[in-house]
Amino acid sequence: MTKFSELGLAENVLRALTSEGYVDPTPIQQQAIPPLLEGHDLLGIAQTGTGKTCAFATPLLTRLQKFPQAVRPKTTRVL
Repeated sequence: MTKFSELGLAENVLRALTSEGYVDPTPIQQQAIPPLLEGHDLLGIAQTGTGKTCAFATPLLTRLQKFPQAVRPKTTRVL
């Protein structure tokens, strides 16, 4: 998969990436996003500046949107 649009991210996440000029995912993003979208745990190691935060945050935002839940007191959905 060589484009963010091929990774299965939510449309609003793709629009945000596109508006910031991101089209092609880095290797860590290509490898990390698909299993994270499936809900798997992942440990990723890559050099600073390679997009690890994006590799974590974009599937997280997509899953929060795809599986909405009511906010319960004193709970967290993401850590």
